[in-house]
Amino acid sequence: MFARMKQPPIRTLVGEGTVVRGELRFADGLRIDGEVQGDVLASGGRTLLVISQGARVAGRVEAGHVILCGAIHGPIVCDELLEVQPGARIVGDVRYALLELHPGAVVEGELRPLKAEEKPALKLAASNTA
Repeated sequence: MFARMKQPPIRTLVGEGTVVRGELRFADGLRIDGEVQGDVLASGGRTLLVISQGARVAGRVEAGHVILCGAIHGPIVCDELLEVQPGARIVGDVRYALLELHPGAVVEGELRPLKAEEKPALKLAASNTA
């Protein structure tokens, strides 16, 4: 469903070796290759947050579409799609609309759909057999 929708452009980059302390707000797209010690919050419209392998966020994360290859230590609210790639790590509770959890990813916390009364949309990455 979301694969056909055009992704927002990544307009902001937290580079490798960079440490940001404090709240970080963004629109459209944000890529984190470094470290953020504070909340990462999307504002308005469709948003994309990419947290690269080796990157870390210590704080609350709120965004539309999140692609996680690194680590988040804090709660996550993802109102579109949360992709947790192999080797990624989450320590905190997760609220999501759609969840894609790959083998090798670690989640230490509670996984809850945003609409708890509905059956959650869950895609098993390993279920794609050819």
